[in-house]
Amino acid sequence: MTTVSGEQRRQIRHAFDVVAVLVDRDIKTMYRRSTLGVGWALAQPVLYVVIFLFVFRHVLAIDVEHYASFALIGVLVWTWFQGSLVASTGLITGNRTLVRQPRFPLALLPHATIGVRLFHFLLAMPLLGLLLWWQGLRPSWAWVALPILLAVQFVLTAGLAYPLAALTVRVRDTQHVVIVTLQLAMYLTPIFYSLQHVPERYRSWMYANPMVALIEAWRDVLLRAQWPNAVHVAVIATLALALLGVGRRIFMAQSRRFAEEL
Repeated sequence: MTTVSGEQRRQIRHAFDVVAVLVDRDIKTMYRRSTLGVGWALAQPVLYVVIFLFVFRHVLAIDVEHYASFALIGVLVWTWFQGSLVASTGLITGNRTLVRQPRFPLALLPHATIGVRLFHFLLAMPLLGLLLWWQGLRPSWAWVALPILLAVQFVLTAGLAYPLAALTVRVRDTQHVVIVTLQLAMYLTPIFYSLQHVPERYRSWMYANPMVALIEAWRDVLLRAQWPNAVHVAVIATLALALLGVGRRIFMAQSRRFAEEL
């Protein structure tokens, strides 16, 4: 049985401390001199849901039960994912001082960036909880699965953030490509429409996007009070771990040239 040595525990604590400091720094920088401050983290998803409610319930008349909660879940999960990946493209180019510091653990930067968007996600969860309650939906034992979904999405996002951060140092157009790709991918993800509205012959192809199954898993737990599909979650978790291993290796191999590329 493998045990964690005292030195390894110290390194883990140090890594958590560094990530916490970076997250705190980024949040303060993001909302410096802002009137609403972190309120903007709530304003964006709320405005999305208001627009979706008007367009897809009253204009296109899409019939989805508890649509406000349905849409907000999709918006929050996707915004955390999309915001993290877009921000990751500027991780190295936007942290020149840290990159040039000897022995600074650059591998922690993607985790800090994802952590900032996770903070926004968790900040909006009470709002989602109130909306669920207002629509007559109550907590269930399936909510025990929420930490698993958080962990899987965090690892999946980190696995993609690592190579994107490294690639942007050499190819600066990466950021623009990522923004456009994610904007298009949003329409291929059931955020504001139900997967049941997709013709069955296309539905299986949509699962090539791991965020489709992940958003459905969140809705299974929060909306339907049922455990998420174990096979889907296991597949995404395996994919996330594989991407994390490969992505981190690419990042670390490229990190030796970050300072000179900048």
